[in-house]
Amino acid sequence: MSTGPQSVPNGSSNIDVLKNSPVAENIKDQSAKTSAEFSNLAAARQTPSTPAATGQPLTHYHSFFSELLSWNNPRASAIAYATIVTLIFSIRYLDIFRWAFKLTWMVLGITVAAEVAGKTILNNGLASQLRPRKYYTVPRETLDAMIGDVNEFVNFFVIEAQRILFAENVYASAAAATTAFISYYLVKIVPYWGLALIGTTVLFFAPLVYKSNQEFIDEHLRQATEVVSTQTAQLREATQKTTAQYTEVTKQYMGDYTAKAQELIRGRSSSPEARSKTAPTAVKKEYKDADFPAPPQDSFQPAKLPEVHTEDPVIKPNDPALKTADPLLS
Repeated sequence: MSTGPQSVPNGSSNIDVLKNSPVAENIKDQSAKTSAEFSNLAAARQTPSTPAATGQPLTHYHSFFSELLSWNNPRASAIAYATIVTLIFSIRYLDIFRWAFKLTWMVLGITVAAEVAGKTILNNGLASQLRPRKYYTVPRETLDAMIGDVNEFVNFFVIEAQRILFAENVYASAAAATTAFISYYLVKIVPYWGLALIGTTVLFFAPLVYKSNQEFIDEHLRQATEVVSTQTAQLREATQKTTAQYTEVTKQYMGDYTAKAQELIRGRSSSPEARSKTAPTAVKKEYKDADFPAPPQDSFQPAKLPEVHTEDPVIKPNDPALKTADPLLS
């Protein structure tokens, strides 16, 4: 009896059987679907056609995250969620920075030891033999693409923060306010990594819950919207009626006060005291003939002028009449 490996039907090997097994076919099928979903997710990175309320275009990360959180590609969304959760637990329970330093000194120690040992024994370093002919560099095109992608990523958060702040979408702003309010109290009893885990879970699974129960949630939202609209309309109508009543009362009081003020002004202007103060009285004075001088009765005759001598008398300095006439001249 032969003790060698038994052959399988149709002459195929064990490896071929494993490759063609249902498990292998299922793995291949799931891998192909996962790859296709990641391709669809990468193709969704397009600038949305609908701009922001200010008219400026949004970033392609708006379409990317919208597609990721909508669970239209469930495998890609599940892998992204699992990756983020794993990263949170790694930062919490694994000393990644310490391990990075440890790995760095071990690699550099092995490299230095191999180089020194090779030069000592073989007169040729071992690390230098593994050195590439040309060091790797980042192409400028790749670096420009990375910088542009980082710029789009940062602007996504900046634009979304402003849209939430200025209530471009009331529901999103209300959800953000509720989340901040709950986080304010949760941070007192939950560590930051736990808060990050809760936030990631809610961010990924809230759209999934809405998508699975969209009709039920939309119906309740519609009813709530109708109730709010009805109450708002009633409040608006009551406010308008109250405002109209207050306006009429105010007009009535203003009219009464205006009429009283006009009557008061008219009463002051028609009183004799007001007329004596405002209008000056005409002073009438009578004149008599005795107040005026009497006109002359004689005929007018010119008066005689004094005689003027042509020669002036000579004043002598020793004249005694000059001394007596003006004592200041003496």
